[in-house]
Amino acid sequence: MTTTAPRVPAAMRETFEAIAHHTDAFCDKHLNDEYKQLIRQALAALCRKRPSPLLKGQASSWAAGAVHAAGMVNFLFDAAQTPHCQATDIWAHFCVAASTGQNHSKKIRDALGMSQMDPAWTLPSRMDANPLIWMLEVNGYTVDARHLPLEVQDIAFAKGLIPYVPGRKVAPA
Repeated sequence: MTTTAPRVPAAMRETFEAIAHHTDAFCDKHLNDEYKQLIRQALAALCRKRPSPLLKGQASSWAAGAVHAAGMVNFLFDAAQTPHCQATDIWAHFCVAASTGQNHSKKIRDALGMSQMDPAWTLPSRMDANPLIWMLEVNGYTVDARHLPLEVQDIAFAKGLIPYVPGRKVAPA
């Protein structure tokens, strides 16, 4: 996964780095670089909010909430997924009470409009398995773009409706 530095306002850079330091350590120990990037994107988006909710509270509490929020969207707590962990592992790692971590997770999910299978917050490796990413409305009917003719998939990709052309598995030139 290519990593790009998330856009963070200068006034929030120190807060972002403090929280990201905690989440990076958790991802290095329990998750992967894909989660690390997604959580950093969420933290950067929170830093850009006016006022940023990250200005109140402890960095470790926000870190626990951010990991939990990203995990909720991507079914991190399902033992059939790889990687996976329990919410209790998150709370223990960050030394926060379950209620604190869950409250911060809820604040983050509400602020960023996150929900399970949310296309905007789905891990890139899970895109193929997320049916919401592929649902399009064509002539009043909801259809799965993966089952449309290749030419229609090309048009949907060109319009930014799907992340890539499933029939090609790569973006067209």
